[in-house]
Amino acid sequence: MTLAPTPAAQLEAMVSVWPDNPLFILPQEVATLWKAGRTTWTYAEAGQAVLDLRRSYAAAGYGPGHRVALLLENRPAHFLHWLALNGLGVSVVPINPDATFDEIAYLLGHSGAVLAVALPDRLGQVSGHGIPAIAADAAPPEVSAPGTAPASDPGDAECALIYTSGTTGKPKGCILSNRYFMNWGRWYTAQPAPIALRPGAERLMTPLPAFHVNAMGNSFIGMLATGGAQVIVDRFHPRSWWDMARETGATCFHYLGVMPAILLEIAPDASDRAHSLRFGMGGGVHPDHHAAFEDRFGVPLLEGWAMTETGGACILCAVEAPRHVGTRCLGRPGRPGPQMEIRLVADDGTDAAPGAPGELWVRAAGPDPMRGLFSGYLNDPAATEDVTRDGWLHTGDIMRQGQDGSLHFEDRKKNVIRRSGENIAALEVEGVLNAHPGVAQVAVVPADEPLRGEEVMAVVVPRLPTDKATLARSLFEHAAEKLAYFKVPGLIVFRDALPVTSTQKVRKADLGSLCRDPMADPRAHDMRARKQALRTNG
Repeated sequence: MTLAPTPAAQLEAMVSVWPDNPLFILPQEVATLWKAGRTTWTYAEAGQAVLDLRRSYAAAGYGPGHRVALLLENRPAHFLHWLALNGLGVSVVPINPDATFDEIAYLLGHSGAVLAVALPDRLGQVSGHGIPAIAADAAPPEVSAPGTAPASDPGDAECALIYTSGTTGKPKGCILSNRYFMNWGRWYTAQPAPIALRPGAERLMTPLPAFHVNAMGNSFIGMLATGGAQVIVDRFHPRSWWDMARETGATCFHYLGVMPAILLEIAPDASDRAHSLRFGMGGGVHPDHHAAFEDRFGVPLLEGWAMTETGGACILCAVEAPRHVGTRCLGRPGRPGPQMEIRLVADDGTDAAPGAPGELWVRAAGPDPMRGLFSGYLNDPAATEDVTRDGWLHTGDIMRQGQDGSLHFEDRKKNVIRRSGENIAALEVEGVLNAHPGVAQVAVVPADEPLRGEEVMAVVVPRLPTDKATLARSLFEHAAEKLAYFKVPGLIVFRDALPVTSTQKVRKADLGSLCRDPMADPRAHDMRARKQALRTNG
């Protein structure tokens, strides 16, 4: 299937083919929550809304070289503003609604955004940062920053700047081109059954956040490429998940590993298979839950792998049999769609022996190994060079290859905690905790967590003798003031000393047994209920 070079152009093409098809669908519960006044936007309606917004931005002088930050949650407004700006060559900077004032200040300053657009009740989060901030329904102010000449190839133009934690304390800004986003559609539309998308017939249900590439890229561009609809859920609601799927006529969904685990905890019901879902695609389902979910609900969970840096140019998914259910199988690298090449590399830089684990290196097939992948980290050429050295993108993920060529996820090399799909840099959390007067030394590591995959655990050496329960609460509250809720430690464990190397670097590998069962240690304090309350109350 031939796709347009940009998301905005793809919308225009689909409006002419599927004008009356829904592009966005909200379950009634979500529409009521958001006071949307409607549950459906057709392609024609969305196209007109995008055109009106584009004219407003154009009249104010926005164009190539400008970036506009969006804090619009998962709502249709996020996609409408994105496509309107994309049609003018403007890049967008999506903002996590749970980000703190300091985190938003960093993103806006680092990105060089010239405007922030937010929901009216979130305008305070993006105000006071030195750039204009407006509500989503307001006319944009005239832009004063100079623009640049448009890219000679629209595919090369920057489409979005999305921040990822990476391995350093501060998030990195991934520069993502139009080609990067359209490659999600090229991959998705090339896939065979059971994941094959039927033109004009699919309704993809996702509760995943629009400030991540899954909802913006894999989900939305997949639907935009085929005349399908994005069924938007504000967040994952386990009790009403199947009701929402039935109400909206959802035919497929995207998931994080925590979702199947939670759905399996709900008591079986006669209506468990009363739905139209043909497949789920995602990553991180627990091996013990994979077959159980498929057997109970009658829906295959197709495990996949990608990174913000790789996009649809280098994506893995266990689409074709054998899927090796329960082994974290990600399928075989040779598949329809944009072609990719892989290497599994041992610690000494040589190819890993057959069946042995190695770090996954990927690249696009052909003369340009980075074509369609990210265009680099903003203002960080050293980090860009490091991750793309030798003509390969070094993923930091450890995998092994089975005899049939299937790749199986083993572990991560990076110092990153992955909690419910969120990548959390341990160094960033350590920096915040080290600023607390009660901390002499701290190591932040991932603790095994059945529902969320991993939980943030802080192993702390107190500066002075003190009541540990009181100090744990103080550390938790300190972190909650500085970090988004999902980065706050859910587990705090006290130690008299941390294991260190001869150069006094913390040897985190020696904390492995603690990570596997932290609550077996009497010095562990479980803060997970408090952490969940942060989200609920926020």
